[in-house]
Parts: sequence; C-alpha cells; structure tokens
Amino acid sequence: MPDPILRTEILEQPDVLRRLIQQERPAVERVAQIIRERNPSFVVLAARGSSDNAGRYAQYLFGAFNGLPVALATPSLFTLYEKPPRMQDALVIAISQSGQSPDIISVIDEGRRQGALTLALTNDTASPLALAAEHTLNLHAGQERAVAATKTYTTSLTLIAMLSAALAQDEARFEALAGIPAILDNVVSDADETIKASERYRYMEACVVVSRGFNYATAYEVALKIKELTYILAEPYSTADFQHGPLALVADGFPVLAIVPQGELADELVEFLRELDRRGAELLVISSRQDALEIAQTPLSLPTGIPEWLSPIAAVVRGQLFALGLTLAKGYNPDAPRGIRKVTLTE
Repeated sequence: MPDPILRTEILEQPDVLRRLIQQERPAVERVAQIIRERNPSFVVLAARGSSDNAGRYAQYLFGAFNGLPVALATPSLFTLYEKPPRMQDALVIAISQSGQSPDIISVIDEGRRQGALTLALTNDTASPLALAAEHTLNLHAGQERAVAATKTYTTSLTLIAMLSAALAQDEARFEALAGIPAILDNVVSDADETIKASERYRYMEACVVVSRGFNYATAYEVALKIKELTYILAEPYSTADFQHGPLALVADGFPVLAIVPQGELADELVEFLRELDRRGAELLVISSRQDALEIAQTPLSLPTGIPEWLSPIAAVVRGQLFALGLTLAKGYNPDAPRGIRKVTLTE
C-alpha cells in the first residue's frame, strides 16, 4: 500500500521551509519596509481554519517582538452584517492557503476601501485574495493535495516569523529561523515512532490539547488535526483557561495532550502536568524538557535548544504525525476525511 499523501506532505516540510526562507526573504524585507513607513497602530488578521490558528501565533509574535496588538477579524461583520469596524490605522493581513474564500477577501477589500495597508499571505499568488491585497507574500508550499493542511500551516508560521524579524530588523532572529529546517529534519526522522505511539489511543473518543503562550496556536492546530482526521472530540485550551472550570473533566484515564516548550512558561507547564498526573490523567506530552517527558505515559520528544518563539513550528509537526498515526490506527483514510473538501468557501 502506498504511503498516504498526508504522510508525504508532512515529511516534505523541512525542504519546503528551506525553500521559503531562501526565496521569500527579499519580498518580506520590502513589505516590512513599507509597513515601517506606514507605521500602523495595530493589526487586523483575517483567516479561517488552520490559517486562523496561524493568526493566534501572530498575536503573540507581533505583540512580543514588534509592539503591535493583533485582533482576529470577524468576517461575518463584513459580509452578513455589513457593519465592518474602523481599520484606517491598521495593517490588515489575510492568511489563506488557497486565497479563495469570499469572506476573507471581503476583509481585505474593506481595508483597502478605508485606506488601510493590506497584505495577503497565500500559497496561490494568482488567487482572488492575492489580487485584492496591495501586497502579497508567497508561502512557497507547492501543491498541497491532502485535505488536512500541514505544510501550508508551517509555512504560514514561518512567513509570519520572517515578517516579524524583518519589521524589527533583527538579524539574529533570521539566523535562528535558518536553523528551523534542520530541526524539522530531526523531528520527521523518527516519524514512524510517533505514528506507532498513537496506536495506544485507537479507542479514544475525546481529549483536550493544552499549552500556553506561543504554543496556544499549536494546541488549536493539533486539536483541529485530530478532529478532522479521526472524528474525535478534541478541545484546545490555554492551560490558564483550563484551570477555570474545565479541569473538572480530568479523572482516571482522561487523555490530555500537552505541548511544553523550553522557555519562560516551561516550569509552570511542568507543574501543571504534575497536577494532571495526580488527578490520574493519561498524559501525552510534546516537549524537549526531560522532566515533562518523564511525567507522560506517551512522551513525544522534540530537539533541545529551540527558541520558544519558534517552537510552534516544530511542535505542530510532532502533533501532525500523531494525528496521522491515530487516523491509520482507527482505519480511516487520512487523505479523504469525511464530509470536508480542500477548499472551503465561506461568505
């Protein structure tokens, strides 16, 4: 039986990111210069699905490194309600792998009408979205045939990180970004081990996926992959929010998948894992921290030394592999999840 397309595309990601970093930096630098000249007060970011999760990453990145507050757009205000908010002083960014969805395009159209600076991040630079925006950056992911987004997600994260570094004119962060493809080489080198580890959960019917900070986006994206591929109810949470009520879910054997990066939040997250362990949770942990992995029933390791702001790019690949393995363990086709299409058009 041939490998699933989804597996092939997951394994392509190190080379895809190499291409993106090498080929798109000049365009990123040009756009960053324009943004600095316009000096927007805030960012409005429009996206759906996996691209919306990339937007959550942008909220942390642009806030932490560029001093820019980021609001996730509510496209129905622009389309169904026809009551768009004021965006004159904004940088309006749309992220869409296909560049086809009418409601995302409507946010860009309205941004231009109000005189805002508009930017599209897309894998199709001839798409309606790319044509609507003043400026476009290319994901360089190549054709993504599997329904579940993988390489278009990691390229979105990487392109956002490149733009943030260019805005700050921070060469050290570009040097860190250049090391990400090699880190992903390491992550995918033991893909089969992660796929096999997921077999333990073939009868799982519900779980939560938790993290915090930059990897809040990762919790959302890994939960989405589990839901769309395995039809399990997988709910994402910030660990801070999870303690405000949902913690009551956790009892003997309840599955919790946690992403624990190195960085400022690590000690807090490890202590939270200990609390979950005391409550009898079944812990799956994606981390480079040995103390976090030792608590887990299923440790899913990452290379050490990844800066926290870049860790979502590596952590999500481990989560993609887990979701793929669980899909196969349940006997489903990872290339054709039921009832969904590659391009979803929302008004």
